[in-house]
Amino acid sequence: MPTLDPKVLADLLAAQRNEITEYHLYTRLAKKTRDNHNRDVLARIASDELRHHNFWQTYTQTEAKPKMFMVWIYLVVARTFGLTFGVKLMEKGEGRAKRNYHRIAEILPAAKAIAEEEDKHEQELLGMLQEQKLQYIGSIVLGLNDALVELTGALAGLTFALQHTRLIALTGFITGVAASFSMAASEYLSIKAETSHGHHDRHPLRAAVYTGITYIITVFILILPFILIANVFTALVITLMLGIIIIALFNFYASVAQGTNFKRRFLEMALLSLGVSLITFTIGVVVRLFWQIEI
Repeated sequence: MPTLDPKVLADLLAAQRNEITEYHLYTRLAKKTRDNHNRDVLARIASDELRHHNFWQTYTQTEAKPKMFMVWIYLVVARTFGLTFGVKLMEKGEGRAKRNYHRIAEILPAAKAIAEEEDKHEQELLGMLQEQKLQYIGSIVLGLNDALVELTGALAGLTFALQHTRLIALTGFITGVAASFSMAASEYLSIKAETSHGHHDRHPLRAAVYTGITYIITVFILILPFILIANVFTALVITLMLGIIIIALFNFYASVAQGTNFKRRFLEMALLSLGVSLITFTIGVVVRLFWQIEI
């Protein structure tokens, strides 16, 4: 066995600790998962992590302790935001550790093979995970996107036309709830039509519920500033900021769980929402001035 440079040894110990930490995480996730398929996938990943840990230990000759705090954090994330998001977020965070493997491989050529095997095999296994909520991302996107575009636009137009926060909030809420039922019904009929032709594996009612609930939650968040703040223009600015935050958070979730391009989808949704808001605000100005409405 070659004499290891202190820096290389430190990298090996870090890799070993990461592996044993992930072993404990995947083992616990497997025990908490009801789905038999996902349980088998997680158990296979855990087995690989333990094997890799044992490989690094033959060189370090040291017992590595898992980072149990990180295990707990990712368990909470997985339980809150979904199994796929939790494990893929963790793997995304391990990028820095994996980039150190090339330095280790200069001394230990076998390390390169282990790193390549881990990266390829884990990605294949993670791609095998099946989670119901990810099948309905399209329905969630529909509810979220329509609520953001339609309601931010409506609130922007109402802001100048009415200039009364409570009235704007009430009008926005009624408009939003009606639109949420309309969108849910449309999604139900759309998925049902596709399912009857054998083109879909999503349940129509479940898809409609995801769309409707997402829409209503978004409506409530967007009208909240008009309930809490007296100045209509301040409330509008905060509403638009909340809309951008919602878009950013959702697209971050989708980029991790589904591997989509965060920047492209975020810019697309944000520009669409702000563009519609600007147009309807202008319409509100014109309507108020043309009809000389005073409330």
